[in-house]
Amino acid sequence: MSVPAVKRVLIADDSAFMRKLITEIISSHPGLEVAGTARNGLEAVKKVRELSPDVMTLDIEMPLLDGLGALQQIMKEHPLPVVMLSSTTKEGAENTIRAMEYGAADFITKPGGAISLNLRDSEEQIVSKVYDAAQIDVKKITGRRTAISPAARKTPVSAVSPHTASPVRHTQNAAPGSVPRSLPRRMVIIGTSTGGPRALQQVLTSLPATIGVPILIVQHMPAGFTKSLADRLDSLCDIHVKEAENGELIEKNTAYIAPGGYHMKLARVGVSYAIRLDAEEAPRMGHRPAVDVLLESAAEFPEIDYTTAIMTGMGHDGLAGMQQLKSRCRTYTIAESEETAVVYGMPRAIAEAGLADVSADVQQIGKLLSDQVKS
Repeated sequence: MSVPAVKRVLIADDSAFMRKLITEIISSHPGLEVAGTARNGLEAVKKVRELSPDVMTLDIEMPLLDGLGALQQIMKEHPLPVVMLSSTTKEGAENTIRAMEYGAADFITKPGGAISLNLRDSEEQIVSKVYDAAQIDVKKITGRRTAISPAARKTPVSAVSPHTASPVRHTQNAAPGSVPRSLPRRMVIIGTSTGGPRALQQVLTSLPATIGVPILIVQHMPAGFTKSLADRLDSLCDIHVKEAENGELIEKNTAYIAPGGYHMKLARVGVSYAIRLDAEEAPRMGHRPAVDVLLESAAEFPEIDYTTAIMTGMGHDGLAGMQQLKSRCRTYTIAESEETAVVYGMPRAIAEAGLADVSADVQQIGKLLSDQVKS
């Protein structure tokens, strides 16, 4: 049996202490080795050219050329998976969201600021995120595929030639439910993780301002970052995007992102529905918020028609919840395709369990959502 190749890591941080500490942490994993270090953004760009690492960690706050500037140059000249190191300040969170837009694969928070003496508390997370990022096909981060015309989108898979893009792959018919179609209540639920911020941007920016339904989103992110993600998406989208607040009534044409550190659930308030945030229930598979929790909560309301999308992410969060939702409610489910998912874990679990009504490239998911809620 072949032994997986050791992945070479470049570490960029302006603090000598942090470079030493991160080097020790990375070197503890048998599948990783430190190829080199850089003290600032300019040196990071130079070392990427010289060393051709498989993956790198990149501090956002650095002299001469900051992490965002270095990231943009690296992704243009020599793209590779990049894991950002960020502070948990408001400015740090905003810059982290921009880094995701520029092509960073993931990020790690520095719990103690620029020089985190307690960074070893996050040792397991650092090692796993860097190793997982090293497995990512960088073309899925940097690539942009041409949109397919509506006519091509409806072409059956069997009729598509091997040289023609086939962004939508129908796998089964929508499972019939017991709820009459005349009921007007509809909602969209989206679940995503690694690679999710960019995927969400592609999907949400393609939705019309008057899509006519609320959208509930779980993106795996720690506390302090989901507000910046929501604000950034709100500035780019026609629909309103916000971080969900406990007790607020759910409105049409608004996307609600679950806050980091809280599970998001549905609650009925009179004839309306509201957000319920829960910081007491334990994380699921290490995640709070978790997609499973939202889907299980939604399954308690069979009078609602759901359109769901499970996109890029590690693991199988969403699988158990989707099984419940499909068994109890009228639900149409989109799984992001392997061709565009930065990490084909969460959507793979949905597709392989036979829970996906359609598999689609990320560029097509927004239109599929819009078409489905209007059908």
